[in-house]
Amino acid sequence: MLVKSYQKHSIKFFQQKITSSKPDRSILLYLYPRKLFCKQISDLLLPRPFLVYTRVQAMLNITEFRKKAHILVDWMADYLENVEHYPTKSQVQPREIYEQIPEHIPQNGENFEAIWQDFQEIILKGITHWQSPNFFAYFPANSSYESVLAEMLTATLGSQCMIWETSPAATELEEKMMNWLKTACGLPENWQGVIQDTASSATLCALLSAREKMSHFQINQKGFEGYTNLRIYASEQTHSSIEKSVKIAGFGKENLVYIPTNEDFSINTNALAKAIEQDLQAGKKPLCVVATIGTTSSTAFDNIEKMAEITQKNNLWLHIDAAYAGTAMLLPEYRYMIKGIEQADSYVFNPHKWMFVNFDCSAYFVKDKETLIRTFEILPEYLKTQADSQVNNYRDWGIPLGRRFRALKLWFVMRSYGLRGLQKKLREHIQLAQDLRRKILQTSDFEILAPTPLNLICFRYKPEGKSEEQLNQINEKLLNMLNATGKIYLSHTKLNGKYTLRLVIGQTYLLQKHIDKAWELIQETARSL
Repeated sequence: MLVKSYQKHSIKFFQQKITSSKPDRSILLYLYPRKLFCKQISDLLLPRPFLVYTRVQAMLNITEFRKKAHILVDWMADYLENVEHYPTKSQVQPREIYEQIPEHIPQNGENFEAIWQDFQEIILKGITHWQSPNFFAYFPANSSYESVLAEMLTATLGSQCMIWETSPAATELEEKMMNWLKTACGLPENWQGVIQDTASSATLCALLSAREKMSHFQINQKGFEGYTNLRIYASEQTHSSIEKSVKIAGFGKENLVYIPTNEDFSINTNALAKAIEQDLQAGKKPLCVVATIGTTSSTAFDNIEKMAEITQKNNLWLHIDAAYAGTAMLLPEYRYMIKGIEQADSYVFNPHKWMFVNFDCSAYFVKDKETLIRTFEILPEYLKTQADSQVNNYRDWGIPLGRRFRALKLWFVMRSYGLRGLQKKLREHIQLAQDLRRKILQTSDFEILAPTPLNLICFRYKPEGKSEEQLNQINEKLLNMLNATGKIYLSHTKLNGKYTLRLVIGQTYLLQKHIDKAWELIQETARSL
């Protein structure tokens, strides 16, 4: 017998219910206060087995959800309007947030007001504000109002878009959005696209596809026996995700060959050709070359056309990592950077970096979709549907089975901005960066350390009479001091052994005044050292 009653009803009422010859089975029991009720209930002589549900606080109902949602949306708008006034980089210390969170899940539900208060008082101070116009670190993960609204709808729908049948609109919108991007970026018309979570995942897909195509899909079937010493080539400036993918794919870190770079930090194609030739002579098996369009440290651009000549000659897979800079291909004047792309096999860029689309959303394109699908496809009985032969089932186009409805935010952003609106934003960012670069060049105690083809500036403070070691120490101290102010956030790299400050201008709602304030702060802080 399931006994149910309401929170404020007395023990007497509860006793009447459970001793009745015809107990009411449809009333919910709340024990309140819990200890008192439990003690008294245990003294009752119950006529038959029963189950008691205890709960102090109800979860949100739809009416409460509506009210709280309005409160949160108002807060979200206020936050985005005022985000530049928050400390850009979180100022908390390690474990500071962790120590403020209870050790265990609460036994009874807590009201939303308490949760919301803790978000504002505990969580928010541990957030680095990536959407701030004072965020100049790494590469941006910028969003837009349109993208945020789409993400709200995505969360509300809660769709799991693994196959066409589980949400046809998600699959078909994704296919169309990839076609929009392909055309807008000047990519080969015969290529096919799919949304991945990150460029790291897309690169892993490329390496696995290259592996399976070379082995006629036998490594998936039987393992690596007979297919050892497979070699992957990338420049010394390539992203760390390439090494991670090489390890995950089973090639082994020692089979990743780093190629020296030119003065502009692009790959030295002569050194690449020589490394491949040496491996062939040593009995090793060249498999794949990874080119980079916009390296992480300095946005250097590898020569795709020359690399394609080498890969074509040696029958190697050519993958292009354009994670950040690929968005610039929306601008026709920058497509010279991908000249020769039709000879490549795969290409990835991230709309979630510089195209005003919330993380995560990575656009992965391939020349031969059948190789991609054969690498990943698996069809258990419980996933078979009548539509399989007519549609794309994107679960077979990458690693995860489960997939989010990422195409929706792309659709919102591209429709709201339009191609011209996106191009206008990108050109503004590039122009702002070039203007700042000129100012730095005109400042005698600062130095530009790499070309600035787009909107990332690599520079350092260089007071007179300091050794390279001292300059490295000074610039590291400068970076830490700047970030500790909370007024701006920069990151760093090392180029030719020089500690290099990186300042990228790509935030969605960035204005000239934010750059002016940042440059003024950088100079004042540097000269105070």
